[in-house]
This record gives sequence, C-alpha cells and structure tokens, in this order.
Amino acid sequence: MYLIIPILLILGLAFASIRVMPEYQRGVVFFLGRFQAVKGPGLIFAIPAIQQVVRVDLRVITMDVPSQDVISRDNVTVKVNAVLYFRVVDAEKAIIQVENYYMATSQLAQTTLRSVLGKHELDEMLAERDRLNSDIQEILDEQTSSWGIKVTNVELKQVELDESMVRAISRQAEAERERRAKVINAEGELQASQTLLKAASVIAQNPQALQLRYLQTVSDMSTRNSSTILFPLPMDLFKPLMQAVSPGKGAADEDAG
Repeated sequence: MYLIIPILLILGLAFASIRVMPEYQRGVVFFLGRFQAVKGPGLIFAIPAIQQVVRVDLRVITMDVPSQDVISRDNVTVKVNAVLYFRVVDAEKAIIQVENYYMATSQLAQTTLRSVLGKHELDEMLAERDRLNSDIQEILDEQTSSWGIKVTNVELKQVELDESMVRAISRQAEAERERRAKVINAEGELQASQTLLKAASVIAQNPQALQLRYLQTVSDMSTRNSSTILFPLPMDLFKPLMQAVSPGKGAADEDAG
C-alpha cells in the first residue's frame, strides 16, 4: 500500500514529462531558467517545474504590414501596405535574443517600409516595385538575422493616392498618349512623302510608268462607283499640248538668259 502512492507519483511525473514535437516545431528547453538545448521533432522529456519547454514554429509566417503614410522624395503623400514572409531558422536566438520575435519583426517592417519608400519618387513606387521589394527584403533580412529570423520575401500590395493625384496622373498619361500619337503620325507622313518622292522619280525616268498608273487609276474609279462612265483617252492626244507648252518654256528660259 505504501509503495503504490510513490509509484503512482512517479508514473504521473513521467507522463507529465512527455512532450511531442511535430516536424515543423522545435522545443527550446530551459533547465532551472538556464538554456539547455533545442529538442525535437518527435518525443522529448521535460521534468515539470524543473525544465521549461518553449515551442517555436519553423514554418513560413505570412504577416500583413499595416498601411503606412509615406512621403515620397518628390513630396507626395501616399498610403502603402505590404505583405511579409519570414520564418525562424534559429529557435534559440528567436526565444533568447528578442522578447517577441513576431511583434519585433512587424514593427521593424513598418519603419523600414517608410524609410525606404521615402527615398524614392512616386513614379518609382508605381513602376519599380520589384526593385523596392528587393531593397526592403535585404534590409529586413540583415537586421533580423541576429534574432534567428530569415525574411524570404516582401511584396508591396497597394499604393493609394488621393483623388487630386489620381486626376493629375490621368492627365499626364493622356498627354503622353497624345504625344506618342503625334510622333507616330509625323513618322508616317515622313515615310509616305519619301515613298512618293521615289515613285515620282521612277515615273519621271520611265514615261510608260505614268501611263500604267493612269490606267490603274481609271480601273479603280470604275469599280468604286458603277454609275460613273469613263472614256479613257490615249496619252498620245496630250503630246501636242505638252509640246506646245515646252517651246514656250524654252523661250522664256532664253529671254531670262
């Protein structure tokens, strides 16, 4: 009878000492307040009241960074929020070096977001998000390494502007589109004029090309409107008129000489 009670106490103590750690967790064990070891995964034993076990999750943690008021380098106030991905790579540091690694990482992410984006202009925030994400991630990873934290990725979610800035950007985009349209139109006119100049040079060197062009024009006009009746005339009929004009031009040139 006297042995039953100690045996039950020993069994109860042994049962209370059992801990089961999943694959994604580690147990930081303290012996009388002093760090002893990091154990897990699997079955571990910790004596109650003598050993303390703090569980640490090693999976990637997704953290929403609250919307921050940021003043850009060109003095534009915007609201920016982001999402942060990080995980614990050293359970001992995450428990011993910082009181609450989740809260510390959140506060550091907010201040870093404001400081990094404040060094860039609004256009860079809107057009170069990948580079900004990389810069923020590198800074956070460097500063949290002493806590046993690895920042794997940072993504800017949304950049909010006030209505006046939205209208200004819309006007700027519309003006840019109009400028591009005018440039394209001018380039088209230049190419068309150069092509016409080459065509005129070819026709001037080959009179037969002018007659072929004349016949093609007559054919096009006859197919566009069936109610129009065309009477094509041979080009030889215009030769006397052209010869009559040529001597007059030659005489004028001689008088001028």
